[in-house]
Amino acid sequence: MLFFSFFKTLVGKDVVVELKNDLAIAGTLHSVDQYLNFKLTDITVLDSQKYPYMISVKNCFIRGSVVRYVQLPSDDVDVTLLQDATRKEASAK
Repeated sequence: MLFFSFFKTLVGKDVVVELKNDLAIAGTLHSVDQYLNFKLTDITVLDSQKYPYMISVKNCFIRGSVVRYVQLPSDDVDVTLLQDATRKEASAK
């Protein structure tokens, strides 16, 4: 639940999601669910030469099981809040 609540705070921010098939998609985080499925709006593909069929796509749903990395803007990450939440979850176990 830690990552789910963390990603909920980033709704409306620009993120880059890299998939396990090496496709990297940049866009605005619209929503995230408990399975870490992402909905992105206003997307662009970082390597459009390799994936030309993705140029016309503007919104997408990304299943959580195919996500390799999520790149976040460092200014939007509240490190102290994340550290506190991590301590609370670790002490609850």
